[in-house]
Amino acid sequence: MSTRQTYCKCWFYKFSKNIVINISEYSLTAFSLVFCSVCVRVPHHRHLLTMLSVCTVVLVVAAAALSSADSDHHRHDSNLEIYKRLFETKRKDQLNALKNLVELNDINQQYKIIDIMLKGLFKVLEDSKAVLTAANMQADDPFPMDDKIKEAYSHVVENTAFFGDVALRFPRIVHHYYDRNPDWGILLRWGLRFCNLTGVFTGGAHQHVLSLMSQELGIIEKSPDFTNPYRTERDDVLHTAEAFQKILREEEKRRRKEDKRKEIRKGPRISRSRTEL
Repeated sequence: MSTRQTYCKCWFYKFSKNIVINISEYSLTAFSLVFCSVCVRVPHHRHLLTMLSVCTVVLVVAAAALSSADSDHHRHDSNLEIYKRLFETKRKDQLNALKNLVELNDINQQYKIIDIMLKGLFKVLEDSKAVLTAANMQADDPFPMDDKIKEAYSHVVENTAFFGDVALRFPRIVHHYYDRNPDWGILLRWGLRFCNLTGVFTGGAHQHVLSLMSQELGIIEKSPDFTNPYRTERDDVLHTAEAFQKILREEEKRRRKEDKRKEIRKGPRISRSRTEL
């Protein structure tokens, strides 16, 4: 190969490499026309035209791939926007349910309901985290299309937000459970990080709920002007009353009995053979 051919080939490689990096469907035709005119002026243009034909195929494929990726990107973004609207509807339902619980005005019933609610909520968070981790789904990835991953994604986002609502409206009850369950703390911190990266909460009132809840539970340092807008003097009086203290004592007694039963179950057992049975 002559020096001129080598030079043209190297120049072609560098030029086409730069074009591929910045390729778009609209630049393909212009690039082909310009390059053909260059080849006509350069000796041994047959070699260059052969390379051009190969390059054109590569460029068409690259353009199609990038166009498809761009289309997927917009589709995923639109799916996230659709989910955000559904999330708003879900939040209204959650707040309406919570309003009924607040208006119950029965500490004993509130305590029992929240007890069951929180245990279920953190079980869902745990299971959803396992699904997302197994799928290697990151919070800032495009909105998932797989139904199982999508369900886990929404469970994390919705349950983390709902826990914030409960924690702010029933801080004493939530503290009683949350402070005694380090596993819950680990799960909640993970859920908060996930939510903050999804883009679902960005710039909205729900982001403020997560921030207030994080301060209320000591996950982040309280700002000097922090106040829980849902906490009233009546709540403080009510939850320091004898009725509430009685509930706490009963709960402690129940927990001790439950722990004893678990210890008994963990003890050695005599296995029987089938012939003995």
